[in-house]
Amino acid sequence: MSFTLYLVEDEQNLNEVLTLYLQKEGWNVRSFFNGTDAKEMITTPPHLWILDIMLPDIDGYQLIREIKQQTPHVPVIFISARDADIDRVLGLEMGSDDYLSKPFLPRELVIRANKLLNRVYGSNQKKTDTITLTPYEIDLHTRTVSENGKPIDLTSKEFDFLVTISKDLGQAFSREQLLNLIWGEDYFGTDRVVDDLVRRVRKKMPQARIETIYGYGYRMMKA
Repeated sequence: MSFTLYLVEDEQNLNEVLTLYLQKEGWNVRSFFNGTDAKEMITTPPHLWILDIMLPDIDGYQLIREIKQQTPHVPVIFISARDADIDRVLGLEMGSDDYLSKPFLPRELVIRANKLLNRVYGSNQKKTDTITLTPYEIDLHTRTVSENGKPIDLTSKEFDFLVTISKDLGQAFSREQLLNLIWGEDYFGTDRVVDDLVRRVRKKMPQARIETIYGYGYRMMKA
């Protein structure tokens, strides 16, 4: 599958170097040097955004807010010259899927992007890959969920959680397992983010049989 990436980085030399490295992976890369130009492309989403926090016009936080409002399923990697925990935490809270502090090796970005793309979209998924949880239909290829044909708007992590527990009906997943599978092993923070995520999915999909295993985690039961 040929992925399309949007790179938003105002430093011209770094932008050009990163673009070359990403293109060597066979990906279609469109680069932007400011947030205004990138903002115009939100309604024509890529498979992945790579987004600098420090931009000359619109900052990365404002941009990711609009990206997630309009295309919540599209993953985002944040990059920043400010090596501050607050940037990482804010980015994750606003929906970023990964975070890199400058300076970093271009190859590290490629590795992280590859890992994220494969996790989100799968390396060899077929267009017919679906999971049925009556009355819901989960399309793994397009990363969409519908209820009797009507689309349900899920964020990237909400979708990842749903697919994770739906592929193995009845299997118990601990909060720690879900953190590692959805946020990654390098995530630091409370496991209560899992509970918040489950509450949002239940609200959007009230007929899904997501069972709470008190003191442990969650499992999806057959409809």
